[in-house]
Amino acid sequence: MQLVDDRERTRELGRELRRYFIEARLVSQAFAELHGLHATDLQALIEVMDAEGRGSPLTPGLLGAALGLSSGATTAVIDRLETLGHLRRVREGADRRRVYLHYDEDGMALAREFFGPLQERILEVVQQFSAEDVEVAHRFLVAVVDAAAAHRRSVQAP
Repeated sequence: MQLVDDRERTRELGRELRRYFIEARLVSQAFAELHGLHATDLQALIEVMDAEGRGSPLTPGLLGAALGLSSGATTAVIDRLETLGHLRRVREGADRRRVYLHYDEDGMALAREFFGPLQERILEVVQQFSAEDVEVAHRFLVAVVDAAAAHRRSVQAP
């Protein structure tokens, strides 16, 4: 496999990634505005949804850590999302003191209605590529996200 050593191609990829980040942020912002959510609320919903998708629901403490929020700010976000019908707190298992956060079905329906057409458009794009191309793109995106996360951790205040 020949590795890319082309600074111009790397700059082009960087520009396209930035264009994607901007578009994704604007789409998310449109959803948030349409449903009366703050940017942090939307981030919280994504964290909860992703955690549920992995089969490991979040506690309020884990959500706060993921968002970099204090416990008071995390509680305010959870309260807002619960009031709007996007999120619910559930006590599960033997330890009834432990609270888990779940995406409410009504909130999930709103997200599907809004983001479903986008998902279909992306699926149409993916289907234009071979399985091998998609795998390479996936590995590339994972590596880029990991690099960005490592950089964030290195510059983030303790």
